[in-house]
Amino acid sequence: MEKKLRSDELGRKGYRILQDPDAFCFGVDAVLLADFAEASRTDRVLDLGTGNGILPLLLDAREKGGSIVGLELQEASAALAAENFALNGAAERLSAVCGDLKEASAIFGKASFDAVVTNPPYQELGRGLINPDGAKSVARHEIACTLEDVLREAAAVLKLHGKFYMVHRPKRLAEILAGMQAVRIAPRTLRFVHAHAGDMASLVLVSGMRGGGKELRVLPPLILYGEDGKYTPEVYEIYYGEGTGKAGEER
Repeated sequence: MEKKLRSDELGRKGYRILQDPDAFCFGVDAVLLADFAEASRTDRVLDLGTGNGILPLLLDAREKGGSIVGLELQEASAALAAENFALNGAAERLSAVCGDLKEASAIFGKASFDAVVTNPPYQELGRGLINPDGAKSVARHEIACTLEDVLREAAAVLKLHGKFYMVHRPKRLAEILAGMQAVRIAPRTLRFVHAHAGDMASLVLVSGMRGGGKELRVLPPLILYGEDGKYTPEVYEIYYGEGTGKAGEER
């Protein structure tokens, strides 16, 4: 039976995304990462583990990146990403490649990108319950790749002084920073994300530079929801664009 896809608005430039409700659908982490990442319209950008292509679409809608390549292991997801790029008239700028993240530098060549973005699996294998659905389990658990694989390949494909952007869980931050330094991606910026003021951080946004310096900045925390349960003005503006910064219902 042919799967029925769901069409969702992305809140920018009329962009839409087709998603398989039975597979892994994007969440707030992808939106925050696209806002956090920086890339010029002349930069070549690689998204490691693109899934249905959400990060390239969000970056392109924000006019970040010139050409953006999404690398995806699962054939069905890579095909859906390509379909989403075409759906939004962005196929000339965005492309999907079906391949193994662990072989990214072999697929694309070393020092071939100006920036790398990634929203990798958060859970180490053997920790937490594994979803019986294959697509969801690969997206959430380090079944097909590890954090070490992500960092190694990101460093290999980045040009000197190329930029690296990732969203992950704070509980793995020590491992992330040590891993980045081991492959000579200098950590540059951290921002912790909290559901509500006073809550423990639920996400961390991390940036680094290939062959960068030693200075590390910690940005003010990002709070998702106000006391009224609606998005804070900053998060609302991240979703819907400059000048929309008013608290709004979650969409």
